Order: sequence, then structure tokens, then C-alpha cells
Amino acid sequence: MELVCDDPNLTPAAGLVTVAELDRVLGMVATIDEAVGPLAKPGAKGRPYSAGEVVVSFAESQLAGGDFMVDVDARRADTAGAELRAVKNPPASTTIAALARRFGGKGVVHLGKAVAELAHRSFYTLPEQEQARLRCVRPTLDVDPTEVECYGKKKAGFAWNYQGQWAARPCPVLWAEGGVVLAGKLLRGNQDPRPPARRLLKKAVAALPEGLGRPRFRFDSGFFDGKLAKACLDLGADYAMAVPRNKGFWKAVQAVPDDAWVPAKDMKNAEVAETTYVPKGWPGAPRAIVRRVRVEAADIKSDPRSRRLRTIDKDELKAVRQGRADHAYSYSMILTSLDGDMVELEQWFRERAQVEERLKDSKYGVALRHLPSGQKVVNAVWMWSAFLALDISAVLSAFARVAPGSAAQGERPGTGTTSQPQRARRRRRHRPLRAHGKRLRREMINVPGRVARHSRRLVVHLHPSQKAGPLVRVYLALRLLPSFAPT
Repeated sequence: MELVCDDPNLTPAAGLVTVAELDRVLGMVATIDEAVGPLAKPGAKGRPYSAGEVVVSFAESQLAGGDFMVDVDARRADTAGAELRAVKNPPASTTIAALARRFGGKGVVHLGKAVAELAHRSFYTLPEQEQARLRCVRPTLDVDPTEVECYGKKKAGFAWNYQGQWAARPCPVLWAEGGVVLAGKLLRGNQDPRPPARRLLKKAVAALPEGLGRPRFRFDSGFFDGKLAKACLDLGADYAMAVPRNKGFWKAVQAVPDDAWVPAKDMKNAEVAETTYVPKGWPGAPRAIVRRVRVEAADIKSDPRSRRLRTIDKDELKAVRQGRADHAYSYSMILTSLDGDMVELEQWFRERAQVEERLKDSKYGVALRHLPSGQKVVNAVWMWSAFLALDISAVLSAFARVAPGSAAQGERPGTGTTSQPQRARRRRRHRPLRAHGKRLRREMINVPGRVARHSRRLVVHLHPSQKAGPLVRVYLALRLLPSFAPT
């Protein structure tokens, strides 16, 4: 056997053609260029790269598995796939960092506005089934910072966080149902996220598509603040915040009568009750909903570093340790301005774990698990590129969930009906593609292909197994959409 690497027409990432089509539909490069402005001075030598080309080059590299800025060179070396990408000839890795530095503080702010505008615009390009699904429920906005640790060199914009890590803290606002980032800011590791969050709330609400109903914000206990709650109400939105376990928390939990507990929804050994806990000076008349989960004595660890120990009442824990009880309860509480059944509200707030999945996807599905530069402005551009790649993955996954023309596939000739084995094969073939970066990369982006020209047309030859795959279906769906026309 002999291995020969002599075909220059092969590309390892033919699926980036879907990103190019999405750029044609949304105008990603043009929108970022208009928002940020030129990076080079008039009369500069050579070909001046634009801000949109820098950001989209980063995003394409991250979608294809690039972890660092040097991975842009892999896309640059892929000459066969140049015609398939949104940025045909991306900057070299030695150049792209210098270009990112030219954004400056104001450029990063405008870049965030451009990414939010693209997220807003992408809603109207989704298939009608997806738009209907998103319109039938009130939008949920999750605010949750994530820690990005730095090893070794002390980088600008980093600080020691509460975990003892030298870290920076990207703080995005995600639309939970749409899976896209509507606002965000890069904070230091020790920076309180509550003051900048008030401005982010306003940006996120403004970026939501029209006609979706009254927004609902979800916060963890790190955002517990009456001023932030008032900011939500002033924006015409509701809020739900996790309550920190302080003295008032435990006093309210102990005051709940035993007959007030009702079973929680979709959670084993969990019960829910409502209490009258309201912090001093809190705006309006919020509701306090408590959840308790039964924990058997054998499952309670003796390690004082265990997080579960902080959720158990000290008297109950003491009774278990002394053998006077065979179980205890783990407590949590939310404070909310929402009306409705407390069981449904508690279950809705528990679904906040979905934002953890999206943040995890921004790190391991894209490339936000590290910030590669020693300069804060470059890291901010990298962060927004990761958020743009995350939004692209959500839009492409939405198109993959709806197979255009699938009703005509698998039908018996002349009957219009489908046999049971054919329906089973179709379900496997058109199973929903979750907006997870690694899966999208494997099934839609990093798909090898051979690029050729026939009758003055560009033709990409894929493996026959891709005929019913998500890449072909998404590409055909995007081709039906009109091109972006700047106003």
C-alpha cells in the first residue's frame, strides 16, 4: 500500500460552505465592518483586512476545531476550500493578532452590538417551524459569567478569582430558547458582575426579536441584588434569582409548615413550597419559592469541602451525624416577580442548567476555554468571535432540525405513503442535531470534499453517505434564502 498526498483539490472542511451561505444571508462580514469601521488608515500598503474578516476568520477557525490564533493558518493553507469559506484568504496568524489590537475599546463595544444585531437578524431567517416554536413561549434570558483560567504568563485583564485562579470572566447574556448570545462583556476574574449586568440587560432586551412577549431573566445567587431586580422591572421584564444561603434564608426555610410541601415536577425526592421571605428594601412584592431534596444519611459526605453540606440545615445535619435521623434535606430558594404555579416556576428555573451547557459548548465546542493573547482587547475580539461561532452553530442546528422536502423522501412510487422501516430510517437520518459544537463540527463542518469546476460552476464532491446528511440539507435550505441587502 502506498499513501500519496498529491490531490490539491481536497478540502478537510467542506462544511464551511454553510457558514459562507449564512454570511451571504445575514451579511456577517458587512455588518461587523459597518459597526467597527476600518482597521487600516487610508493609503495603507498592501491589502487591508477589515474587522469583519478578522472576526469571521476566527469564527470559521473555531468552528473547524481551531483552539488558538495559529490555527487560522490551517484555514489559510486549505487552498482547495478557499472558495467555500466566507473569508477566502484569512490573515496569517502573525498578522491577525495585530489586526485585533486595532479594534480598541470602542471597536470591541461596536463589535458586541454587531454580533447582537446578527443574532436578532438570524431569527427571521430561521424556518417557519422554528420561528413558531420560539414565538409560542416567553423569552428566557440567562445571565451567567464563566471563568477562563490563565496558566503561566500574567495577562492583562486577568485577576485572582474566588477559586484562587488567575482568570478572566466572560459574562454573556444568552437567549435560552434561541441558543444565541445577545450581549456580553469581558470582566476581570475578581470583578463584581452585578454593576455591568444592568447595562447588559438593556442591550439584551433590545436585541430580542419583536413580538416574543415579556422577557424573563434568570440569575444565580452571585447576581442577588435589589437594584438588578429593579432594573429588570424597569425594562418591562420579570426576574428570578437564586437566593444566597444567609441567615434570612435559613430562617425562612425553617418557618415553612410541614403540610405546605408539594412534590416537585420531574425531580425525584424533591418538594416545593412558598414562603414569605422578602429582603429589606427589595422592589415590588416578589415571591419566594423553596425546594428541598431528600438526602439519605449514607449519601452525606464527611468532607467539609463538599458543596452539598452548605445546602443542608445545620440542625438536620447534626441529627444525621448523631444517628437521630436517617435523612436530611438539601434546600434552595428563588426570588421571583413571576406569577403562576410555583411548581411550574421552580421547574422552569431548574432548566437554567441549559445555559451551563451553552457555556460549556462555548469552551469545548468552540474555543473560549482559554484567551490566547496577553492583551485584553485581543482577548475581547476572540471572545466575541467565539460567541459568533456559538450563534452560527445554533442557527445551523435549527436548520438541521427541519429537513426541507423530507416528506417526499422514502415515499412509495405512486402511493404517497411510507413503510414503517422507511419511516424508521428517516427518523435516524433526520434526527434533531443539537447545537453542540463538537457534534456540529463532526457532522456538518469537518466533512471532507473534493472541489472541482464544471460548466463554469463550482462543484463539491462529497462521500455518498453525506447525501442525506445535515450538511447537504442545511446548504440547500440556506440557498433558498435571499441575500443580505444593507439598508
